[in-house]
Amino acid sequence: MAAMATPTQQPVIAGVPAPLSRERIEQALQRHSWSYQVDSDGDVGGIWNGNTFYFFVTGEQDEILHIQSRWHVTLDIDQRLEALQAIDDWHRERLWPKAYTQVDDRGNVIIVAEHAVDWEFGLTDDQLFQTLLCAVAASLGLFDYLAQHFQIDANAI
Repeated sequence: MAAMATPTQQPVIAGVPAPLSRERIEQALQRHSWSYQVDSDGDVGGIWNGNTFYFFVTGEQDEILHIQSRWHVTLDIDQRLEALQAIDDWHRERLWPKAYTQVDDRGNVIIVAEHAVDWEFGLTDDQLFQTLLCAVAASLGLFDYLAQHFQIDANAI
C-alpha cells in the first residue's frame, strides 16, 4: 500500500475549491474590507452592530467553519425562560443560526448564535465569503428579532 502524500499549502485559484484555513478567513475579511482582529489565542473575530463574532476552524482536519456570535444584550435570569421560548420560536421558522442561552459569572443570561459548515472537500473564495456573510447576517437577524421580542431599543444600548 502506497503512503499518502502529506498535503501542502497550495495557492488558491479563483473558482477552485481549496482547504479551509484561518488565513483564508482573514483574507476574505480583508478582501471585503471587514474590520476584524486576531486575539491572543489566534482566534479571528469582529464586532458587528455591537455583537461579538468569532470565526473558528475546527474538526480533525480543520474542515469545519464554525461561526459563533454573542448578542450584546444581557438579560436578567428571570427572563431566561422567555428567551428560550423566543429562541424556540426562531428555530421553528428558520434553520439557522442555532441559538441558545448561557448564564455568565454575574448570573446574567447571554444569548449565543452558531453556524457551522463542514468543508471537507474544500471551498472557493466566493463560497467562503458567502458563508461568512450569511452567518453574520442571519445572526444579526436573530438579534434584531430578540430586540423586538424584548422591546429593546438597539440604538439605546
